[in-house]
Amino acid sequence: MALFPADRGIEHVESDSNQMITNIPTPLNCKRSKLIVHLDLNNTVLLSDTVTKQGPRSALSSFLTTVTWGRINQEGKWEWLSNVPSLNPPCDGAVSYYSQFGKLLDFTETTDGCLFKKIFTDHLQKMEWTDPHDELLSVTGEDGKEYHWILPAFFELIDCLSSQNREFAIVLRTFGTDLSRTLKTMQVTLSGQHPQYQHLQMKHLPLRIAPGKIRCNKKDVVLTSGSERISTRSGARALYHYFSSLEGIVGFQDHFDWWARNSYSNQGGKPFWIDPSETGIQHIFIDDNIRLNDADSIVHPQVFVEDGAGTRTVPTSELYDICLVQTDLLGAICDRRYFIKCVQQCEENYSNYTALSQL
Repeated sequence: MALFPADRGIEHVESDSNQMITNIPTPLNCKRSKLIVHLDLNNTVLLSDTVTKQGPRSALSSFLTTVTWGRINQEGKWEWLSNVPSLNPPCDGAVSYYSQFGKLLDFTETTDGCLFKKIFTDHLQKMEWTDPHDELLSVTGEDGKEYHWILPAFFELIDCLSSQNREFAIVLRTFGTDLSRTLKTMQVTLSGQHPQYQHLQMKHLPLRIAPGKIRCNKKDVVLTSGSERISTRSGARALYHYFSSLEGIVGFQDHFDWWARNSYSNQGGKPFWIDPSETGIQHIFIDDNIRLNDADSIVHPQVFVEDGAGTRTVPTSELYDICLVQTDLLGAICDRRYFIKCVQQCEENYSNYTALSQL
């Protein structure tokens, strides 16, 4: 069972439990504006988390607690309001299992979570690595089986953008510590050593192996990468132009402590800038912790105002599926074109958004 919210406009996909969906890449925007795609790692590009020591089974199980919905009934017991996972509540009064009980690493083994056991096992099976173990390309799960380290849908996005000669950058952004391994895995893949993506050897993409850092405080945001240091002290445009100028694949560790000090709200989240007046470039952020509830969202979206001098913090809802995409991990596992479709829909929606902003 694949999970595609109806309001996202992605068709429901059924597939044989042993096969991932892989079809002809979806054409992207014919206007061919430059794309800067910011991507989270854990539960977006990776089905694991080094910091929390979650392997594929635990990561998928804990994700399911965030997309399954119910409530405490009058008898004080938990009852499900939907047997289908969804990114957002299926009805008024529904709360996620996670918000009530936390992220259980054995969720589908519990009395409550066993309802979703088949979804869990089907999607985990799709992530199984069938080639010989590789210390970068595969990861050993808690059950001793081998799994993909990076979701194939991520490689499909790169392949699609490259094949269509799009001008683009992939900006990996995480609070975690998996950047170095992920960037090294990309280096191996782009050198033709991934058994399923050997053709990517022909994609001569710039790749920055050393991760950078983004740190925030009340006065400014500072980005460092090697000898480069860019700050918003003189205005947010410095970082916006920096991200807009990037090419190929880079990675930055964002400031988790700042997010924590801001009660895990979007105000302390990963900084992200949008300029609706600049129609030749589009920034898109894809992260499983982007949520319509700003008090529980991970990206701080800031839109440049009309005169271009300052910015305004906007609610996630204003940019949802336009520049902000809440990762559907089940969809990303099931459909190798998932990220391509996300970008395609954002490009279509962004055209309307920029047109309205200029009225």
